[in-house]
Amino acid sequence: MLRMPLLVGNDSEKKRQEIKTYFHMCYKRYESLFDVVSDEKAFYQKADPLRHPIIFYYGHTAVFFINKLKLAKLIDKRIDAKLEAIFAVGVDEMSWDDLDETHYNWPAVSQVQDYRDKVYEVVSALIDTLPLELPIAWKSPWWTILMGIEHENIHLETSAVLIRQLPLRSVQEKHQWEICKDGGMLLQNELKQVRGGIVNIGKKQDAKLYGWDNEYGEHQIRVPSFKASKFLVSNGEFLEFVQDNGYDQEKYWSQEGAQWKEYVGVKFPRFWRKTLGGYRLRTLTKEIELPLGWPAEVNYLEAEAFCAWKSEKIGIELTLPTEDEYARLRKFTRVPSPVAWKGKAPANINLEGFASCVPADRHEHHGFYDVIGNVWQWTRTPIYPFEGFKVHPIYDDFTVPTYDGKHNLIKGGSWISCGNLATQKSRYAFRRHFYQFAGFRYVQSNYEEPSHMGVYSRDGAVSQYCHFGWGENVLGVENYPANCASRALDYMKNKPKRRALDVGCAMGRSSFELARGFDEVVGVDFSARFIQYAQALKENGVSRYSMPTEGELEQFYEINLKTFDLEKERHKVVFWQADACNLKPIFKGFDLIFAGNLIDRLYDPEKFLDSVAKRLNERGLLILTSPYSWEEEFTPKEKWIGGYKKDGESITTLEGLKEILAPYFELIDIQEVPFVIQETARKHQHTIAQMTVWEKRKDAMV
Repeated sequence: MLRMPLLVGNDSEKKRQEIKTYFHMCYKRYESLFDVVSDEKAFYQKADPLRHPIIFYYGHTAVFFINKLKLAKLIDKRIDAKLEAIFAVGVDEMSWDDLDETHYNWPAVSQVQDYRDKVYEVVSALIDTLPLELPIAWKSPWWTILMGIEHENIHLETSAVLIRQLPLRSVQEKHQWEICKDGGMLLQNELKQVRGGIVNIGKKQDAKLYGWDNEYGEHQIRVPSFKASKFLVSNGEFLEFVQDNGYDQEKYWSQEGAQWKEYVGVKFPRFWRKTLGGYRLRTLTKEIELPLGWPAEVNYLEAEAFCAWKSEKIGIELTLPTEDEYARLRKFTRVPSPVAWKGKAPANINLEGFASCVPADRHEHHGFYDVIGNVWQWTRTPIYPFEGFKVHPIYDDFTVPTYDGKHNLIKGGSWISCGNLATQKSRYAFRRHFYQFAGFRYVQSNYEEPSHMGVYSRDGAVSQYCHFGWGENVLGVENYPANCASRALDYMKNKPKRRALDVGCAMGRSSFELARGFDEVVGVDFSARFIQYAQALKENGVSRYSMPTEGELEQFYEINLKTFDLEKERHKVVFWQADACNLKPIFKGFDLIFAGNLIDRLYDPEKFLDSVAKRLNERGLLILTSPYSWEEEFTPKEKWIGGYKKDGESITTLEGLKEILAPYFELIDIQEVPFVIQETARKHQHTIAQMTVWEKRKDAMV
């Protein structure tokens, strides 16, 4: 069984072939999963109302390769810009996701397959030619290739969950996805002692296996002794809770759990089916008699309620384990890391067993069973950043949006967890009502988990942009986004002010300020971190951040929309994550498009500028601000629209703007707008941006 490549080695060409073989296997394995869908129409129906149809996921993983390789400047050209916009974002059920199907004209399966085939060739060719130095580290171009492979491994699992929710008539059995035929027997669970000790969960930068950003950093703590269930909770054990009317007794459910249960109207786990003869279980491609010996697959809220019920029944307080306790259990049972696996995996994991669960008493790990594999195990720990956490610049929205206290960690992997998901240090988190191939074990414990502070208060980039957008500076220069929005509203005095588009909205200050005059403002930004923050501010009205003052010292700030007299503007602003150079067609019908300090930070500014006229209403305004500080780090030099010499003549950005925009716009004004970016209490960047105001021509042909 081919497993995840190590990042280290002595032979670069051998490593190149290893990665290429791994890519081919993972890419084709992902496609084979969708072969179990027998009805093409099923690609376009929603298996889950809060998720896209599976056609999205079939295209998304291929698009991810192209978008990330382009962001990393490893390729120059897109394959299909339209598909790469449609399939770019919208995976997790977040408040800014576009889940309105009227926004999408999904392509045919054959068209998506053709696109996937082209991506396969592009990535294969890149692997053949890209220089390779070992070891592979964060900044290596090969990290982006591995990122694409492991991202697809994630969606192998999440897509299987969605396919499992399609009607049985829409799926078919395939040999590669064969389920276990042994349902096991009713297990008598028991609590067993886990000796306390120190756990060290964080991953070091020189680790031998690829990891996601949340895995890196320092977290060491002593966990006291506790007791844990010998087996994962089986269907047979959970059935007792169901038959005791556990779903109808509010005393077992948290407030969140009760609200979810009432909304969904659930009486038993999602993949169970109630018949006259008893319960049955829906697997990936078929329905079988409920296997009492398999682990129960439930969400966090159901697992939590079961623990409350079980505690009452046996007179012992039981809970779900924390991440620290799970780590201690794994160390106590000496389950090896995948690096040390010899032969077949020591569990039902990495698709080395069946395409389903197996009995929960099949894989023993030093007195406990299924410490890894079979199903993920819910913990009561909401995901948080380790000390020293850093966001990977090529995928800044992988983890950060989940640092909200609403996403709990699952540990140990499932039967379909491949690659990074099967590793010892992996950290994945889902919303508590979410269904994955996840179950649980319970613990008897007095361990009090330390409080973990969310990332946003100390995320350097977020804090700096927060202060730029919402703070005041000691140099006395007027707040820049507020100043720009005020000037924009002055230009719009005698024009309709129905809708405005704020491109590169960052923390949302300019969007909220524009809402003082507009009926609706749409704020978009490429950074999911920034959109996450802006959306949270819209929802809560209050947010907090810290800024460094000197050395390790810092000062804390609070943003309150009431303080800025922007409370009533909250309902008029919406925030979306989007790529300014590849905006979806739905972004149109605006009276104003404002792009603050954006064009010299785009990878293809001309592509953005070429698209704005068709998004504006007649006589609408385009307002651009920029200090024109072109850098190849953000924009390839051949894409600069100014700031260079041509045939010995200096070409300014203003001249470049005029050349691009002249067919559609008339330049009506130019202003100079200063701004200040604070780095520490005594270090500031003082800059002057140029604001150009363009009015769309009445006769503009777009």
